[in-house]
Amino acid sequence: MQNVTLKVEGMSCGHCVNSVEGALKNVGASGKVDLASKSVKVEFDESKISLNAIKAAIEDQGYDVV
Repeated sequence: MQNVTLKVEGMSCGHCVNSVEGALKNVGASGKVDLASKSVKVEFDESKISLNAIKAAIEDQGYDVV
């Protein structure tokens, strides 16, 4: 398993948290959003999903991974 922390712009509320965490779950990753730091800690199996796919899943929800 690999762990990364991504900076995500545009999150501001509980709905944002649910959207991002749900998107991660849908692609086979797990994550914990920290609204205060505008980041998400992601855990995933790099043999099953790429970091680019994770970023794309978050961006598909309308947020910017920086």
